[in-house]
Amino acid sequence: MTSPVVAAVNAVGRGEMEQAEAVMGVSPIDIEHLLHAKMADGPSGPVAAHGVAASPGAASGRVCLSVDAVLDADDEGVPAVFVRPFTTPADEVAMSVAAAIITAKGGMASHAAVIARGWGIPAVVGVETLSVDVAAGTARLGETELRDGDPITVDGSAGTVMLGAAEVGAVEIPEELFTLLAWADELRGGRLAVRANADDAAAARLAREFGATGVGLCRTEHMFLGERLPLIQRAITDGGTTALDALAEAQVDDLVELLEAMDGLPVTVRLLDPPLHEFLPDHPELAEDNPMLGVRGARLGVLRPELYRAQAKAVVEAAARRTAAGGDPQVQIMVPLVVGGPELAHVRATVTDEVAGIKSRLGGRGVPVGAMIETPRSALAALEIALWADFLSVGTNDLTQMTFGFSRDDIEAKIMRPYMHHGLLEANPFETLDEVGVGRLVFDAVAAVRATQPETEIGVCGEHGGDPASIAFLAAAGVDYVSCSPHRIPVARLAAAQAVAGSA
Repeated sequence: MTSPVVAAVNAVGRGEMEQAEAVMGVSPIDIEHLLHAKMADGPSGPVAAHGVAASPGAASGRVCLSVDAVLDADDEGVPAVFVRPFTTPADEVAMSVAAAIITAKGGMASHAAVIARGWGIPAVVGVETLSVDVAAGTARLGETELRDGDPITVDGSAGTVMLGAAEVGAVEIPEELFTLLAWADELRGGRLAVRANADDAAAARLAREFGATGVGLCRTEHMFLGERLPLIQRAITDGGTTALDALAEAQVDDLVELLEAMDGLPVTVRLLDPPLHEFLPDHPELAEDNPMLGVRGARLGVLRPELYRAQAKAVVEAAARRTAAGGDPQVQIMVPLVVGGPELAHVRATVTDEVAGIKSRLGGRGVPVGAMIETPRSALAALEIALWADFLSVGTNDLTQMTFGFSRDDIEAKIMRPYMHHGLLEANPFETLDEVGVGRLVFDAVAAVRATQPETEIGVCGEHGGDPASIAFLAAAGVDYVSCSPHRIPVARLAAAQAVAGSA
């Protein structure tokens, strides 16, 4: 069956329609179908469980209940399906090589979902019939016991899990897709840029191949996986110069590669955001009753300034090395979870001290420092924050969580289906931006800043930046760019063009 994308491009070639008509006539879903693997002959068998369709695509492999099991399967060249109650940064070394991911908890904005989409890994999360005992190394899916090595199949597009193996079709992207997207970019005319959430050079290169015009979010905590985890652990527990220098140097190497991959395009590097206990789960003194609302983001910069200082040093050193190599690094630093202007001013002073010390090696230019708008208060105080920010970026994942009071890890899988079934919500707000509440905060924040500081760049870096319906609203709100996972860039480019053209 001919893809609508191919059919539209061929129709233009035959003179049957204009390029703009082809762009407006293709659905973003048509593009998504081209980018992800599907079951070769439909479903492989009876569905054993349903969950949240967190990351599209299909994969078949063997059950792996631990990080070591995934790594062993990878060494053997066997596809691994990582099965966990939920995931944390400590699991990312296994997630990065897994064929698919299944979790018992979580929703569209959970750690597992966000990471899986970023890496293009099929994932089903919030599977209520799944129970995993990590300590015992056992799991049950409904009445069925799961053991390491058991065959299992995941359809991340449908949100289903099947027992047993299945044939998965290969992904073949037609050249016509890139032709259509080039027309979409022309139709967009430079408005509403599309950037990528990318944490390493490989993701940045993929994003650039898919047409991203920069990195809107680089999550530095993802640079500390596997063998690098002790670096940040020592920096947290020790805080001495040696540990902090090692932390900075490790990030310099990664950032140099990332800046090279995005040479000449903006790269926004977010400083540490997660609560520290995620890196040191065995340290009870770091545990918090409500960590997502605890000591994280900008609060780390206030209470542990040495961590942000080390990271800022790494960012400017990487930019200096790229400049010395003849590159054109367009790096900027972003402070997460800011709630007010004075807080940003305080953290900014810590960061800019490092920038000032190396400015001459950057060709005399500085490094912009911006803030994330991801709490209701920061949205309401956006103008105050903008006085101290060179740019703003709306983090819609956390903003949605805090505005609704919905835990994106605990409540989403249990609440969304019954709420939508009863008509209490029109859509999952972690998937499609809630225009009435969260959207109002975004719209008013943008309007307030534009009224007095129209030159301030404002972007969106939550996963809503890859959702077509959300992109249409964000275009109307007047943001400068959206940023999403690399694998969602083609969909976002088409949706952005359709939103801009539709509002013209």
